[in-house]
Formats: sequence, C-alpha cells, structure tokens
Amino acid sequence: MEKQSSLTRIGVFYDGNYFLHVSNYYNYVHPRKKRLSIAGLHEFILHQVSISEGVSTDLCRISDAHYFRGRVSAQEAAQRGNQLYYERVFDDILMSEGLVTHYYPIKTFHGKREEKNVDVFLALEAYDMAVSGKMDLLVLIASDGDFVPLIRKINAIGVKVMLLCWDFEFTNDEGQKVITRTSQALLREVSYPVRMNAVIDGRTAQSDPVLINLFVPDEGHANGRPASSSIQETETGEVLSLKNGYGFIRYPNNNLFFHHTDVLDEGFNELETGDMVEFTIEQKHNGQDVAKNVRKII
Repeated sequence: MEKQSSLTRIGVFYDGNYFLHVSNYYNYVHPRKKRLSIAGLHEFILHQVSISEGVSTDLCRISDAHYFRGRVSAQEAAQRGNQLYYERVFDDILMSEGLVTHYYPIKTFHGKREEKNVDVFLALEAYDMAVSGKMDLLVLIASDGDFVPLIRKINAIGVKVMLLCWDFEFTNDEGQKVITRTSQALLREVSYPVRMNAVIDGRTAQSDPVLINLFVPDEGHANGRPASSSIQETETGEVLSLKNGYGFIRYPNNNLFFHHTDVLDEGFNELETGDMVEFTIEQKHNGQDVAKNVRKII
C-alpha cells in the first residue's frame, strides 16, 4: 500500500549516438519509414514502468531526462550544408520535452573521428543522481556493455534499471551488412530488459496508441531532420571518383558518398570524374551524411 501511495521517480538517460542510429534505421530502412518520437518514447516509458512496477501510471513521473552525444565543431557543421540548422531543430525538440543535453567534442584520432568519454560522462551523471536519491528507477537507452559497471553500482544502492534496446540487421547501400546487437552482459544486469524491436514489430503494435505514438507524425520535422527532402537546400560539388555503382563528391571535411540509384536525369553512366553536380544531403541510418538527388550541372 505504501508503494502505491508514493511517486516512482524515473531518470531517463540517452546514449544519443545510439538513439540516432536506431531512429535513422526506422526512418530509412524499416517499413515504418518514420523516426522515433521523444514524446512518444517517454509516454511508452511511463506505461512500461507502471506495468513492471505494478503501480498506476499516475504515480510514475519522469523526474529527469538526459541526452549525451558527441558533436562536431560549429565550423565543421557549417561546412556540411544544413547540419547546424538540423542540430538546432533537434535541440528544440529535446528542450520542449525537458531533456538536459550533454554535448562533448568529437575529435579526430589517426584520421578517424571518435566520440571520447561520452559513456563515462553519462555513467557519472546517472550514478550521481542515484546516490543522491533523486530517482527510484533508471531507464537507460543504450546497448553497450561498457555500461555494465554502472548498472552494478546502481543496483547495489537499491535503484532498479530498465533497459530499452534494439537488435536488428540490414544491408546498406554499399552492400555491407550492418548489425546492431545489445550486449548480453548488459541485458543480464538490468531488472527490466525491454527489447524494443520485438515490441514494435509485435501483433498489437498497429493498434496500440502507445506504440503508434512511438513514431513522429508524417508532417513537420522529425527529430531534427525534415520529414520531406523537398525543403532541403541544394548543394554543388565536383565528382571526385566513380566506381561500380557508386561514387564520391568532393565536399568540405568529408567527401560525400552517392549510390547510382540517387542520380537523376542522365543517370550514373553519364557521369565522369570532374563533372560538377548539384545534390541534397541526407543522413543515413549510421549517422553518415550522403548525397541524394544528384544531378549533373550542364
């Protein structure tokens, strides 16, 4: 009776790069062709916690929500088309849902850009909230086994953990298999593992309002990317290289990949190295910017 008369305070912690990867998968690969909704996900969390804890949803509250991700510099983002605008739109979405954002610089090591210590900062923030008694249950949106020590420490002080995770695989435009799997060690440590891909593809997903609301509506903006590519600005660049069925366009900092199916008008076979083309930029399931709607400039 005492449990049912007190609030269950929920802290939600996002591994932002993982969340973006999953959202891109549903937008570009999955048959739903829609992005995940922050508001819908929080509604789902409240219902899931109420079921798992055996309490009314009226007594479940998300008291804190934190979003952690690495971010390129403003200068680099400004050189990559509309990325600064897209990031600001997504920041507006996070702000409107009450999320606290934690951005850390992406640095280049041996020619490869990497996020450094983002997981550590997430773990420190979550542990600090747990030991200070600010939450009764932690909801972690992640898949990395590096979070296992965090879960063990939080469990030791009596705070339960719910994990929202996705497992899926597909073949990308370059013919490479992309596999996303959740750490089994992480799944074993949490109190409430929720395999979201199974939930979303389940029999009741098409009729349950809570599951339907996991995805953004068709109109408007979706988690920082326009729902329609028709409002994207056109960029121009030089064809850097062409291979069997794909090529690259010279673009500041990171040359852009394009697939032969994304070439308009004359078609891929009419392009030559050095040709000037116009194109739009979209973000793939893995967060990589690619060229779309490629057209040769006559």
